Amino acid sequence: MRALKAEGVTTIFGYPGGAIMPVYDVLYDYTRGEKKAFEHILVRHEQGATHAAEGYARVSGKVGVALVTSGPGATNTMTGVADAMMDSTPIVVIAGQVPISSLGTDAFQEVDLVGLAQPISKWSYQIRRAEDVAWAVSRAFFIAGSGRPGPVVLDFAKNAQIEKVEYQPVKVNFVRSYIPLPELKESAVRQAAELINKAERPLALVGQGVELGDAHEELKAFLEKADIPAGRTMLGLSALPCDHRLNMGMLGMHGNLAPNKKEQECDVLIAIGMRFSDRVTGDLRTYAKQAKVIHLDIDKSEINKNVHADVAVVADCKESLPAITALIEKKQHTEWIASFAPLKEQEHIKVIEPAIHPKEGKLRMGEVVHEVAAQAKGNAILVTDVGQNQLFATRYFSYTQKRSLCTSGGLGTMGYGMPAAIGATYGDPDRQVVCFMGDGGFQMCIEELGTIMEFQCPVKLIVLNNNYLGNVRQWQDMFFKRRQSFTKMMNPCYALIAQGYGIPYEAVTEREHLSEAIDKMLHTPGPYILECAIMEEDNILPMTPPGKDVDNMMLEIQI
Repeated sequence: MRALKAEGVTTIFGYPGGAIMPVYDVLYDYTRGEKKAFEHILVRHEQGATHAAEGYARVSGKVGVALVTSGPGATNTMTGVADAMMDSTPIVVIAGQVPISSLGTDAFQEVDLVGLAQPISKWSYQIRRAEDVAWAVSRAFFIAGSGRPGPVVLDFAKNAQIEKVEYQPVKVNFVRSYIPLPELKESAVRQAAELINKAERPLALVGQGVELGDAHEELKAFLEKADIPAGRTMLGLSALPCDHRLNMGMLGMHGNLAPNKKEQECDVLIAIGMRFSDRVTGDLRTYAKQAKVIHLDIDKSEINKNVHADVAVVADCKESLPAITALIEKKQHTEWIASFAPLKEQEHIKVIEPAIHPKEGKLRMGEVVHEVAAQAKGNAILVTDVGQNQLFATRYFSYTQKRSLCTSGGLGTMGYGMPAAIGATYGDPDRQVVCFMGDGGFQMCIEELGTIMEFQCPVKLIVLNNNYLGNVRQWQDMFFKRRQSFTKMMNPCYALIAQGYGIPYEAVTEREHLSEAIDKMLHTPGPYILECAIMEEDNILPMTPPGKDVDNMMLEIQI
């Protein structure tokens, strides 16, 4: 507890059990009275603890903490650890373990946690002695939160929990062979600036690295000086305000038409804190072959991994962006920027307008998201689950502030939404948190309603209910001859479930009631569940078919 306190921890998401009971016994004193240092949030499932820690970390910029027991408690966290690794989210998972004397005996709830966690974490370590506790905790937080952030797992043997040792504060800020902040090379900065100065059709791809590096103002200064239009990855959506004149929309399979098309026309592509995911690039054999590529990233392993970089600037973008900005010329790319407008208009007419302002039929996901965003006035934190709800929500929500999005990007974890939203309310208590979920993802994490009930987490839960696993159903319709194999769902009565948890609830089935229902939800103190009956076969568009060129975007379903 002293070591956690020294790292500035104030919130712990956890679930007790036998092998972590000595820690929980001491935690009892640190959550009440004069000694109080932490708020412990009792989740209902250990996976929920990790996702809540992720939501906390993504919104606050601090390291999230999950505390669990051994065996199934520890293995239940592995999905969250993998999710945090894929999305560069700093969390520390502390799990109990059987005593060292019992290791290898198949003792009750024994599992090789270090072996399990090693491939999907930045660092995993087994604490075997009490004298190593302070060092291990400090090292864990240093590794999790520095450089390219990520998850760390501490496997805490029970004998080390009950041994006694004099507490000596330890502050780890150096690990041999680990270089969290690479040295910025002036030669790379000069080369990048030269390419940008010669560019006639530059395009920036903005990723989550800008959020993680807190380089929002540096990004705007860079883009505005050289007049460079920008597309944003899904995880980088709130790195640039929606209403910024150089923001051209979202990249990727279900992104906006204009930035995806223009990736294949630009002459210089500037990737900033993004990893060239397959969902962004489409077919790598044809991706941006006409362009010179400048890649800014803190992680050297991302350079040339998927896309060859003509210039690699390996550093924190908070440092590299100003360095490049100082050397670039002030430009105006008026014609190039204007060329995005016809594509924006085409998408607006064919896709966006029908999605957010349908004239008839059942409710559409896009119009629900659009109305919530309009009433939240760009100030809310958006949390999503995974599936069509995620794709509609990220496309049609409004972002005006940094760190305004929590979603599972790389791993695509259904069940992420609700616990991440819980964590987000603790990460930034002053902002409203809205969470969009499909009926599938809602049921994957439905037990966390108990956490919301107990702690009255002020989460606004919007369930977009179409009685389908909608994203899989859409793919089945498009690529599997409409053979809808086990994607239609029989759902429970969510009104009775909400009643059981004592959470205010309303269902919307008619368009004319939507605005009023959203207003009531947003102005009701504490948690709220709004169920929206969505058109069963609502589809998310545009879409680049898997394996196709990034600019080969479908604006309508072709079956």
